[in-house]
Amino acid sequence: MIDRHGSIARDPRWLREHARTLLSFYFHRSIDHTHGGYVAQISDVDGTVYDSRAKLLPATCRFVFNFSVGKLLGGPDWCESAAVHGMDHLERHHLDREHGGYVWVLDGSDVADGAKRCYGHAFALLAYATAARAGIEGAAERIEPAFDLIDEHFWEDEHGLCRVELERDWSETSDYRGQNANMHTCEALLAAYEATGDDRYLDRSYSIAETLARDLTDRGDGLLWEHYDGDWEHDWEYNRDEPGHLFRPWGYQPGHLLEWSKLLLLLDEHRSEDWLAERADHFFDAAVESGWDDERGGFVYNFDRDGEPIVENKYYWPLCEGVAAAALLYDRFDEDRYAEWYDRIWGYALDNAVNEKYGNWYFQLTPDNEVAHDAIDDSPEVKVGYHQINAVFETLRAGGYVEG
Repeated sequence: MIDRHGSIARDPRWLREHARTLLSFYFHRSIDHTHGGYVAQISDVDGTVYDSRAKLLPATCRFVFNFSVGKLLGGPDWCESAAVHGMDHLERHHLDREHGGYVWVLDGSDVADGAKRCYGHAFALLAYATAARAGIEGAAERIEPAFDLIDEHFWEDEHGLCRVELERDWSETSDYRGQNANMHTCEALLAAYEATGDDRYLDRSYSIAETLARDLTDRGDGLLWEHYDGDWEHDWEYNRDEPGHLFRPWGYQPGHLLEWSKLLLLLDEHRSEDWLAERADHFFDAAVESGWDDERGGFVYNFDRDGEPIVENKYYWPLCEGVAAAALLYDRFDEDRYAEWYDRIWGYALDNAVNEKYGNWYFQLTPDNEVAHDAIDDSPEVKVGYHQINAVFETLRAGGYVEG
C-alpha cells in the first residue's frame, strides 16, 4: 500500500520547494562570517548551533554542492554567493600550503587534523564540478587541479581504484581499502565529466564502477562489500565487532546499495553497457528486500551476509538515496513497482524523518521511528542536506524538469 504522503513528492513544484526549504534552513544558520566556511553542527530538533568551530572538509564541500544545485534549480539569488563563500574557504583554509591537498578538519581557521583522505578530496572535486555546472565563476578552472590530486596521490592503477587515507605529508598510513571513498570518487568524476565533457573523467568513473560494483561484487556474495585489504581482497572480518560504526560498519548497507544503484544509472546515460542498469536493479532489489523494515517502515542501517538485519536504527540518508534510485529506475524501466517504492519511501520520510517545523531531516531514528535524541548533538559534521538536495535534483533531472 502506498503511503498517503508519497504522491506529494511526484509534483516537481513540491520538490523544488522542499529543496528551497532545506537550503534556506542551512543558509540562515550555517554561513560563518567569523572564520569563513560554514557551520554544520546544527540541532535537528530546534535548529540551534551546538559547535561553531569544527569544519570538516566533506561538510564544506557538500555545502558548496548544495548551493550550486540551488542555483541549478533556479533557487534564491543568495545560492551563488553562498557557494562562492565555500569555495573561497576551501582555498584559503582547507588547502594545505605546506604539503598540498586539503586538510581534513579545521578548528575555526586552524588545522585540527591534517590527514589527507580520498573521501574529502572526492567531495572537493564534486563541489567544483557542480559549481561549474551551475556557471559559478572560478569553479571550472579548479576541476583539473582537484582531479590531479586524486590521480597523483590516491589512484592505484594496478587495481583501478583509490586508496583511502594518507598522512598529511601524503605518506602511507594504513593498508585499509574501502568502497565508500571510491563510490564518492566515482560520483565526483561523473560530475566532472558532465561539467567539462572530458572523457578521461568518465573513463575513470566507469573504471571504479566496473571494478567495485561488477568485478569485486561478483567475487563476493553478489552484493557490494564495504571493506578490503591493501590488495583489494574482501576483508570479511573488518569491524565485525563494531556493526554500528558510523563510517565503517560491518555488513551490507542498504543505503550504499541504493546509492550505487543511482550512480550506475547515471553512468548508464553515458555508457552503453547492459550490466550497469541490470546491476542497479539488482542492488535496489537487495536493499529493499533485506534492508526495508516491513513492519515499521524505513531502512535498517545494515544487514548480515544472510540478509538478516543487524543495527535496526534508521538513518536519513538511505531514504534519500532510495527515492533517487527509485526515480531513476522508473525512468529507465518504466515499471510501476519503482514508482510505488518512490511513494513508499517518501511517505515514510515525511511521516517520520522530516522535521515538520523547519523542513530539515532528523539524522537518526530508533527502530520504532522515534527521534534518536542521543544522536542529535553528537552527529557528525556532514549532515548538511547534501543527500536530500541531491535526491531532489536527480529526481527532477530524471523527469526532465531541470538541466545540469
